[in-house]
Amino acid sequence: MKKYIFLIIALGTFTLTKAQKIDYSMVDKDDYREMNFEIIGKLGNNIAVYKNHKSRHDISVYDNEMQLKNRIPLDFLPDRVMNVDFVAYPDFAYMIYQYQKRNIVHCAMVRINAEGKVMSDPVDLDTSQTSGVGENKIYSLIHSDDKKKIMLFKIRRQNDKSYLITTILFNNQIALLKKSSFNIQVNDREGVFTDFLVDNDGDFVFGKCTRTGSREFISKIDLVYKSADKDSIKVVPITLKDKTLDEVKLKFDNYNKKVLMTSFFYKQKRGNIEGLYSIVWDKKNQSLSSQTEFAFNDSIRMDARAEAGNLKTAFNDHFIRHVIPTQDGGFAVVSELYYSSSRNNAWNRYDYLYGFGNPFYSPFDMWYYSPMNRFYGYNWYDPFNRFGQQNYVRYISENIMVFFFNSDGKLRWSNAIRKSQYDDQSDSFISYQLFNTGNEIRFLFNQKEKRELLLNSATIDSEGRIKRQPTLKNLNREYDFMPKFGKQVGLRQIIMPCMYKNYICFAKIEF
Repeated sequence: MKKYIFLIIALGTFTLTKAQKIDYSMVDKDDYREMNFEIIGKLGNNIAVYKNHKSRHDISVYDNEMQLKNRIPLDFLPDRVMNVDFVAYPDFAYMIYQYQKRNIVHCAMVRINAEGKVMSDPVDLDTSQTSGVGENKIYSLIHSDDKKKIMLFKIRRQNDKSYLITTILFNNQIALLKKSSFNIQVNDREGVFTDFLVDNDGDFVFGKCTRTGSREFISKIDLVYKSADKDSIKVVPITLKDKTLDEVKLKFDNYNKKVLMTSFFYKQKRGNIEGLYSIVWDKKNQSLSSQTEFAFNDSIRMDARAEAGNLKTAFNDHFIRHVIPTQDGGFAVVSELYYSSSRNNAWNRYDYLYGFGNPFYSPFDMWYYSPMNRFYGYNWYDPFNRFGQQNYVRYISENIMVFFFNSDGKLRWSNAIRKSQYDDQSDSFISYQLFNTGNEIRFLFNQKEKRELLLNSATIDSEGRIKRQPTLKNLNREYDFMPKFGKQVGLRQIIMPCMYKNYICFAKIEF
């Protein structure tokens, strides 16, 4: 039987053993709960983590057993740093940061070696003039799956119906390949952008969505495509007919030179989520190769719903978290049930997707699109819950649904990973981390057992079979894991932040 291999990146395959090893870092008294961090990755034989608290910026370097080797202050950074991004390679990483000096926003780069030390003087990649004196992040950074293409882009409002997008494409040596600018026309101020992506060829793509009103879901979408070597764009209108769309997720299929677009859809205004809608756009032929909608049946709704939930509303609190292409042209879609409850405000899916704090809602008002936010990828730790509600809130995260579609867009199988999680005032300890092993996908998530959070593991293979592993061994119950902020750093290794007595530390889990 032909195997459908799950791949986000070319990781290869291996045989899993039942054993796992967990190494914890020592608690650093400077790593307060309020600290921001990003796990850079594995550089050489070391693990590098960027840390920021107030005006302090450091890189902590851990050895293979998570013993701290060095903590290097980034003293060269100016006072007004608005954003820091990293692109990690096997032996080094690029640190790309933005800062403002007078009325000029600079986007600069330095190279960090495997010991966490700066290898080069700061180099400006681009600058932008701003009329304000506030801290304005202008640039966003994205890179291709193979990291051979790195792109900066910025969005500036021209007027109510026109926006100027500038893209700056580099190779993996930070040599400039192409700088382009183009205008995007919109009919109203209720437009929304999807993910912005760059593929292994350097081609740039995003979706431009339209809503008929300020409290409506998506009624129209255009796929906007720009080749790496051109200044012009191609706009592909997508006909939705009798449906409206929820949040639209994009993913490049670098193996087959295609763009995947998926979303939940509705059949009627203020109705329930009916199913999954997907299109596949072929780069080679510059045309749509498939456009399908899959309506959920009662069996799937029973898997997806919360305990004792209504079948009709089973997917109304689900959100698409991952779209995973496969080498044969198929793809998997992973969704998660997530909502919150408050004493003062009812849960509202629309506000979660398009309300305050979400940069996909009116990104032009903020001058930028930010891929680093806690709703769409979990890369950046936000201890203050800056995008959440300010009153008492309980966050709930439950079942994960996995759908696998063939290359023609037809469903091959679906299955559910059952979990039940909640936390008060913060969602840092709920949700999950996806761990790609090449021949199966592992999900890591906390479950409460006797009032303690314990890390659990479940895998799903290429035929949709689920294996639920027992609670991980060697867990130190004084550490509370934050799975969704973890990062896979090797075929069998993941680095996961955890909380120990109000301090943040890190654990390396090896399967």
